[in-house]
Amino acid sequence: MFFAATVTIADEDGSTARYRIVGVDEADAAAGCISWISPLAQALMRARVGDVVRLRSPAGVREIEILDVSYQ
Repeated sequence: MFFAATVTIADEDGSTARYRIVGVDEADAAAGCISWISPLAQALMRARVGDVVRLRSPAGVREIEILDVSYQ
């Protein structure tokens, strides 16, 4: 996936979330818009539906599965 993608992901615990990858000045986590330079967006870049990516965070490493990608 690339800039401007809307992605649906599943966390290790099965919870799902939907985010749109946007520019730094458009980022608004509460609205589901994450900056393309954020750790989550960087982990998702160039991944495809069905891929499992590893996200390093202060809480440790998490595995995230990409469920859907769309562009609007």
